Amino acid sequence: MKSLLVLTAAAAVIALALPIASFAQRPMRGGYGGLYDVQTVQTVSGEVMSVEKIAYGRRGYYGVHLLLKSAEGDLSVHLGPSWFIDRQPMKIEPHDVIEVTGSRVIYAGKPVLIAAQVRKGDESLKLRTADGLPLWRGPRAR
Repeated sequence: MKSLLVLTAAAAVIALALPIASFAQRPMRGGYGGLYDVQTVQTVSGEVMSVEKIAYGRRGYYGVHLLLKSAEGDLSVHLGPSWFIDRQPMKIEPHDVIEVTGSRVIYAGKPVLIAAQVRKGDESLKLRTADGLPLWRGPRAR
């Protein structure tokens, strides 16, 4: 009877531990429902046509989006939350010529570039890790 109780307890511990272990090994994906895809990373250069703050999610939160005019056509570039972008030393304004590296995906039915890094002249703004994790998520992204 005692060994049956021990076996049942051991089985319960293993059953609870397996889902936790498999969850911990899953790669963490950032923002946009995990749309950032390292397989679609590309670099696009062009002129910033507009900079907009777009409301999303909870009240009072905004994302910074650029409209970039490139040789391939106009492209929406999603940088990150305004509270993070506004605190960076590099500022992006209309008519700036920039180079953006990020994941080109379909978001809300349209092609967008989820930016990982932006270069303007000698300045650089890093937004995501090589795996696509947002730097605004804190130490776990670094």
